[in-house]
Amino acid sequence: MPKTIRELADELKVSKQTIQYHYQRLPTKNRQKDSQGTNMISPIAEKIIRGKVAKPLVAKSQQTGSRKVPKTSKENNELITTLRREVEDLKFQRDKQLATKDRQIDHLTKLIDQQQQLQLTTVEENRELKAHIQKISGLLEPSGPFQKRQNNASEEDVYKNKSNKNWWHFW
Repeated sequence: MPKTIRELADELKVSKQTIQYHYQRLPTKNRQKDSQGTNMISPIAEKIIRGKVAKPLVAKSQQTGSRKVPKTSKENNELITTLRREVEDLKFQRDKQLATKDRQIDHLTKLIDQQQQLQLTTVEENRELKAHIQKISGLLEPSGPFQKRQNNASEEDVYKNKSNKNWWHFW
């Protein structure tokens, strides 16, 4: 029958925090809650927690000179089976996370490749546009002597326009 964290802590004569610590590190399949949302410890989870809590207790009892009765082979087999399941669960979770990361890396690599291709295309288009602009500007520029005459004529027009706008010309 499932127990609460407090019940197991009282039974093992340890703090509630100790049981809570070990409970939170159990695989999710070994954790359960009752209808009110209280954490309940299943018999399998209890064995795992007892095994983890009992180790420090055994060390303390050996220091004081008392001895604890060794576990039976059946209990050891159950504990080994539980631990193997826990290891398999952790391996599965690790593999799942690695697969997710691999997909993310592949996606980001594709995005970088696309960005680089787009940048190369943009650079090439810019080169083509510059060449086209130079070609067009070469066609639009007038020849040397004609251009000089045109510039001189326009300077004379500016001078004439300024001289005509003096205030005494209005009388």
